[in-house]
Amino acid sequence: MTDPALPTTDLDRALGFTIPARHARGRVVRLGPTLDAILSAHAYPPAIEKLLAEALTLTALIGSTLKDPAGQLTMQTQTQDGIVTLLVCDWRGGEVRGYVQFDADRLAEGPAEPSLFALFGAGYLAITFDLASTGERYQGIVPLDGDTLAAAAQSYFYQSEQIPTLVRAGMRKDADGRCVAGGLLIQHLPEGEEGRERLHTKLDHPEWEHVEALGRTVGAEELADAALPIETLVWRLFNEESEVRVLDGQPIGKGCRCTLEHIRAVLARFPVEQRMEMADERGVIAVDCAFCSTVFPLQANDLAA
Repeated sequence: MTDPALPTTDLDRALGFTIPARHARGRVVRLGPTLDAILSAHAYPPAIEKLLAEALTLTALIGSTLKDPAGQLTMQTQTQDGIVTLLVCDWRGGEVRGYVQFDADRLAEGPAEPSLFALFGAGYLAITFDLASTGERYQGIVPLDGDTLAAAAQSYFYQSEQIPTLVRAGMRKDADGRCVAGGLLIQHLPEGEEGRERLHTKLDHPEWEHVEALGRTVGAEELADAALPIETLVWRLFNEESEVRVLDGQPIGKGCRCTLEHIRAVLARFPVEQRMEMADERGVIAVDCAFCSTVFPLQANDLAA
């Protein structure tokens, strides 16, 4: 594997790779304009902005592993007496979206960089896969008892998928104040094939320990460095391996599925009396999307017609 000559800005892309001799696979994502567009729609405080950036990065990391192009990956938190009351992100077809609901007064009373426990209390992370091709749904729930969301996502793969996994994520702001975030996911496969013995049942697996040790050397600054091509990052980590196969990259974009037609169809299901109660003094029903903060004004009389 040689260090490739690539563009100096590498953003909004996911890249997969495999290390055949180590029976390992991995994925790196980096978000830039897509992340900035999602965050700028809400004007979150720094602590919430950082939290959502990490959640979107993890959503892109895990979601981009879906083989079903129409499948959806959803990450959602369940909190108990935390500052954050709801965090939800999802991935579908290369597009991510997400938002956070939180208690602004409690956040302002705490430290500038609150811990994960302060944000969520004794909370949980739910990861749900919806496979459009088969109609199947899989969900795993793990406690938010680590220092980061990345740690909780890593626990999900150990507990729910029974796959040794390393997850890393990092965020930074460039000189112009724009957000950049990156993430790394590495997994050890059962002898490189599906349906074989899960590695956690073995007494030891030095191949995974080697790959995991290399993966742990990556820092948040490298993951979120827009000037560092993703292929170069993979090369830095694993250039001493006999073979590293880099897969086709996948573009990532901001995606929100709210449309005027969809909202009109939802409101039309309500009785006329309820729709009129929703309207303001001008007869307008204003529906805002929590994901993108877009407001859709509709005339109640038009819906009745």
